[in-house]
Amino acid sequence: MKIRNSEISAKERGMAIVLCLLCCMLSANAQSVLNLDSCRNLALRNNKQLNISKLKKEVATNTRKAAHTKYLPKVSANGMYQFTSREISILNNEDKNTLSNLGTTTSGQIGNSASNVIGQLTQQGVISGEQAQLFGKILNQAGSTIGSSLNQIGQHIRDAFDTDTRNLFTADILITQPIFMGGAITAANNIAKLSEELAANNIDSHRQQTIYDTDQAYWTVVSLRQKQKLAESYLALVSKLHANVEKMIAQGVATRAEGLRVAVKVNEAEMAKTKVDDGLTLARMLLCQLCGLDISKGISLADEDAEELPYPPAVVSADMQIAMDNRPELRMLQNAIDISKENTKLVRAAYLPKVVAMGGYMISNPCLFNGFERRFSGMFHAGVMVQVPVWSWFEGRYKMNATKAASSIAQMELEDTEEKIELQVNQNIFKTTEADKRLVMATKNTESAEENLRCANIGFKEGVMSTTDVMAAQTAWLEARSRQIDAEIDVRLSRTNLQKSLGTLCCELNY
Repeated sequence: MKIRNSEISAKERGMAIVLCLLCCMLSANAQSVLNLDSCRNLALRNNKQLNISKLKKEVATNTRKAAHTKYLPKVSANGMYQFTSREISILNNEDKNTLSNLGTTTSGQIGNSASNVIGQLTQQGVISGEQAQLFGKILNQAGSTIGSSLNQIGQHIRDAFDTDTRNLFTADILITQPIFMGGAITAANNIAKLSEELAANNIDSHRQQTIYDTDQAYWTVVSLRQKQKLAESYLALVSKLHANVEKMIAQGVATRAEGLRVAVKVNEAEMAKTKVDDGLTLARMLLCQLCGLDISKGISLADEDAEELPYPPAVVSADMQIAMDNRPELRMLQNAIDISKENTKLVRAAYLPKVVAMGGYMISNPCLFNGFERRFSGMFHAGVMVQVPVWSWFEGRYKMNATKAASSIAQMELEDTEEKIELQVNQNIFKTTEADKRLVMATKNTESAEENLRCANIGFKEGVMSTTDVMAAQTAWLEARSRQIDAEIDVRLSRTNLQKSLGTLCCELNY
């Protein structure tokens, strides 16, 4: 069913208008417009090296927390099962044989002694031979009975010493508490704290470098965009001049040589514009990469089409002490010096006595307290362990000498960096002042060049100035305007450089 326009309700027409406006807004915002602060925020949020440094800070924080636990007691639980092919024996083989033949040996000895006594009695006539035989028979019967009983008793004694330890089960809970470790735990904790500070200073360094790189890329895009517009304006000037010269050639008031000279200028202007266009495209790609944006999508900067850039504020203070207090590089080097000193203490602690208290509860099967009985039983235990290094062939001395040398190296690097930063601050102060002067002179030169170009165009129209004079005036205007653009950008970059050398780039931006 077809609906005529006249039949569309006012509500439906309003909805259609809203949809059209939304489409227009979406198409207009397809290309993002960013100012300097927006670019800085995007770069700080998306810079991978900065995010890596933050993760390193998290690693250092957890390492510090782990180091603190070395002060606290440790509890460990252990369990073991062990099978051995032979039992643990308290008796040797000779003792075992003696116990097993205890009755036999004893009865034999008693029988021999009794036989000797009966023989003596028989010889003395105390007893008769028949009585001696009777006594011998009785003694043999008694000896056999006694020997058998004693053998059984010996075997029982031997069995009592049987350990049955081929299957061994043990378990224990052990508590250890360091009492004195030669200062190793304190040194390790100090190193962990300093490493965390080092990671935080590294974040500050990456943050300032990210802002610095972003500013460089941002103002490069603005500069190239201004030069692109300048190239377009210059191309329009020489093209208009070429058109006028071609008309004059047709009228016979200009020579072909003049037309060719102007044509060369047109070609040069086109080539210069192409070069600027390519440079601007690459600069936008770099800025997108720094900001974490898709390089295939175009972005527009708030300052790139401004007719006149606002003059940047002056640096509040350029005191050298500010740089010494705020530069993250100096703080990182100081952290390295402190870590090296603590490492010396850590090396020294390895060669000092150590005292550890320990205690726990242990169970075993077979029982160690009741004849190796096959059941679990346990006991509490406590003690103190002292370890004293005696001789290490001067290893500790060599290691301490190495750590002291490393500390001296770090100290000299700190002093060298301080000197370089002092030079850097002074140079940037000078460059900032010179950039302001160059901008003033460049602005005046541009005004003069514009007036000269205006007079040349009037003189050319009136026929009192040649084509060469006009082209010279155009070239002078192009150079003066280009220098002014460079001076305007240098004024801003010089302040960024000074802030970075002072270590206040992040502080002033409240990042």
